[in-house]
Amino acid sequence: MARVKTLVITGFGTNCEKESAHAAQVAGSDVTDTVFFSDLTAGRANLTDYTFLVFPGGFLDGDDLGASQAAAQRWLYSKVSNGSMLLDQLKAFFDAGGIILGICNGFQLLVKLGLLPAIGGEYFERQVSLGINDSARFEDRWVSLSVNPKSPCVFTKGLDKLYFPVRHGEGKIVPKNGATLDTLTSNNLIALQYADPETWEPTQEYPANPNGSPLGIAGLTDPSGRVLGLMPHPEAYNHSTNHPAWTRGESAPLGTELFKAGIEYLRQQ
Repeated sequence: MARVKTLVITGFGTNCEKESAHAAQVAGSDVTDTVFFSDLTAGRANLTDYTFLVFPGGFLDGDDLGASQAAAQRWLYSKVSNGSMLLDQLKAFFDAGGIILGICNGFQLLVKLGLLPAIGGEYFERQVSLGINDSARFEDRWVSLSVNPKSPCVFTKGLDKLYFPVRHGEGKIVPKNGATLDTLTSNNLIALQYADPETWEPTQEYPANPNGSPLGIAGLTDPSGRVLGLMPHPEAYNHSTNHPAWTRGESAPLGTELFKAGIEYLRQQ
């Protein structure tokens, strides 16, 4: 079986790197390193030495100019100490079969980089964005999530109903046009949807849908299924006692199950 080496990126306002690294370790990652973005540009770490890349949640650059907007430019145009482009390293990582998980701010980064949803295999082309919640306020609550069983996403294989916390101010999917939404649906690139906790059907109703995202979109994947971005925080539910009603005996699949599914996929390659 292949060894899984996980890299968690931090710096510039990221604040969920420790929980994300812990979730990867609990899920079975053989090696889990957390490095600053500057470690990549200085050549102290190389993306191609890893197989699992995690962009954690946080508030990159204080969300100035929009969530992850400045960070996306940093990834697109930064050079490594040897003069090569960091973006080429990211492309090489993905082309070698690596998997990528972007959580909350990390999801915002992935869509603004154009790694998601990559409709038609067009990577690094911005096709959707994430805008301000319909409530016009920061939303901090637990939400029910339905999993699309037809999605190619390697992180959600075998999962059904999930329950994770959200904490964001910009989580509403903003597509270029209606055709983009139709394509996301027809290609099963919508991996996760906010669901009514009673029926588990996708919903537009607040607060079950905390941001007003169309079609209840909570997470997107790419055509390969090796990239997942989601607004809820799976790393924040890494133990049964994290559940808000655990003292009443309530439970749900841990967020570490997403990490575990990705790791199992890599082991089988």
